[in-house]
Formats: sequence, structure tokens, C-alpha cells
Amino acid sequence: MDESLLKVDFHCHCDASPDSLVRPAELVTAARQRGLDRLVVTDHNTIRGAMRCRELDPELIIVGEEVQTTSSELLAAFVTEEVPRDLEPKEAIKRLRDQGAFISISHPFDPHRGWPLADLLEIIDLVDAVEVFNARCYRPEWNAQAFDFAGEHGKPGTVGSDSHSLYEVGGATILLPAFTTAEDLRAVIGQGTVEAELASPLVRLGSRYAKWVKTFLPAQES
Repeated sequence: MDESLLKVDFHCHCDASPDSLVRPAELVTAARQRGLDRLVVTDHNTIRGAMRCRELDPELIIVGEEVQTTSSELLAAFVTEEVPRDLEPKEAIKRLRDQGAFISISHPFDPHRGWPLADLLEIIDLVDAVEVFNARCYRPEWNAQAFDFAGEHGKPGTVGSDSHSLYEVGGATILLPAFTTAEDLRAVIGQGTVEAELASPLVRLGSRYAKWVKTFLPAQES
């Protein structure tokens, strides 16, 4: 591997998400052990977990957010102000753009959590990238559709493990030239090389367990 390139996982969750029990310190340690240079922490509709992670390792962590819109989810990096859930997609994108965030579209063709095609076509010109490999899209064709869609519309791709457990961290990454800001990222994202494997469908059981724990033992979250 070219040592000048950064190994980046664009999509992960910690215990600030309702379906993860991963503590920030554990996440940072696992990411470093697996050779990640940058990790975008993208908890559901909050940046508080990402902020805690960045305090532990400012070089490694990029503050992000996975934003639930009225259609499906957006995946943002370099977020400075939390965007609330359940906004119309264009309004959520506007709020992210107003703060200079880098915007990708989460798992667009996963039938369990993807986007209606009509909604995708309405926003594709407003975003920076499309998530072309999500390790939790356990059918390869779902990622292949995202890759083809991005290419058809001239958009680069992001890659992420979508990890909700320590086991998954760094399982799907992209190698990129160095960047430090959202604007830098826009300039280099098209030069990425994917290094990724699909996660087992069984990892979803961990997310269900985390939700159960937080329902019945809410003190587990830190």
C-alpha cells in the first residue's frame, strides 16, 4: 500500500446510535488496530458520539451523521451542526450544505432501507457522492446497483463498513489521497481504491440485541 494514501471507513456507529453498544474508546482502539487512518463516525441523527470519539483521537476521527429524512438516509462527513431527523431530503441537504459538510447517499438500493428511485433522481445533483459499497448490504447486487447509478450520474463513491459492532470496524474501506477538509475530500474522492468485504447477515442480530439492551437496560449507554 502506498503510504501516502489514507485508509478510510466512511460509515460507522457507536453507542450514540440506538442500535450499537460500542463505546467511543473501544471504537477508536479497534480502528487504529485495523490500520485505519480516518474513520467517519456517523451515528443516527446525532453527532454527540462522533464528538466524543474525536476528543479521544482528533487525527483519526471525522465527525459525521447519518440523517434520516422523510425518504431514507443521507451520510454526511465534516458535520459541525447536528441535523434533525425526518426533514424532507432537500431540506436536510440544504442544512448540511450550509455548514459545508460532505454529503453521500446511504445504501441507496438496499430494499430494506434504500431510496425510492424517484427520490434519488431528485437529489442526485445536490450531493457529493453515493455510497457504492456498504458492508451490510448482504446481497452484492445492491452495491452493484449503487455503483452503476453513481457512474451513470457522474458521482464518485464512498465505502463503509456500516459497523455497529467492533467486529465490523474497518471491514469496508477506501484508499484516498490525503485530505483534511470537506473541500479537500471533494477533490480526491474520485481517486479512491476500494478494499472491502461484505459482512455476514448475522451482524444484524447484534444491532437488534443493542436495541433490546437499551430498551430494558438504558444505563448501558455511555
